Amino acid sequence: METEHGLVHRRWWTPYLFLLPGLAMVLTFSFWPFVNTVILSLTDAQILRGGTFVGFDNYLRALDDPAFWTAVLNSVLYTVVVVPALVLLPLALAVLVERKIPGIGFFRSAFYTPVIASAVVVGLMWQWLLRSDGLINTVLGRVRIVSEPLPFLTDGTLLLFSAMIVTVWKGLGYYMVFYLAALGNVPPSLHEAAAIDGAGVLRRFLHVTIPSVKPMMLLVGTLSAISALRVFTEVYILGGESGGPGGESRTLPFLVREVGLGFAGETGYAAAISILLFLLTLVFSLLGHRLSKGDER
Repeated sequence: METEHGLVHRRWWTPYLFLLPGLAMVLTFSFWPFVNTVILSLTDAQILRGGTFVGFDNYLRALDDPAFWTAVLNSVLYTVVVVPALVLLPLALAVLVERKIPGIGFFRSAFYTPVIASAVVVGLMWQWLLRSDGLINTVLGRVRIVSEPLPFLTDGTLLLFSAMIVTVWKGLGYYMVFYLAALGNVPPSLHEAAAIDGAGVLRRFLHVTIPSVKPMMLLVGTLSAISALRVFTEVYILGGESGGPGGESRTLPFLVREVGLGFAGETGYAAAISILLFLLTLVFSLLGHRLSKGDER
């Protein structure tokens, strides 16, 4: 309907029409799969047959399953080790490559290269480096640091920490870009004022740079925690289908795959573990949100 000024009155629901395609995709590929997973977790469904309602039996079974608690411990340990590394190391890297000097673009591209590399290719490369006759053990043996090869891929604890190294190495360049964007918004006058007051490079980093990028550090911490809890590829490629010797290095996503895969796969139990993983991830996300709110106050 056209007004006297030539403007058109649109119905209140017109803008929502533009949201329908995106909303339909979210409902189809995110909301409904989540609801279906919750429903499956309350049944004893298997791959080749439908299930019957069993209530919270799958959750009680998980809480009484030693394999589940081993996977929880590994996932939490993975997160506790990886997150601080992915919060601090990319920041230090961003500070180094932020300087506008000739050739710095090459180093930025080199540090970002692992991000665009396939996770499978990265895992296979590190498997070659870490095996008993690989490059790392060969170098350590030649310089006589170790007398026999270290069992990076055959010891459960070393395998888990080896996977952590791969995750950190692959994520450095990704989060470096986050920090480069945050550092670009830090006023140069703050560093100049600190330098005039006699602050050295380290003091300017601690008292100017870190407070200025603290919101980004909290965001990186939250995102890296979510990614660490979902880690699968690194453990699978380095440790094989068993998740390391005796399954000692299995994480929660690895356990979900192991329980739900195959002709005898228990999809109901796997769905219950998935929901518990979601709740654990939600705890870390809420913790990051709480820390960011406290920082704003």
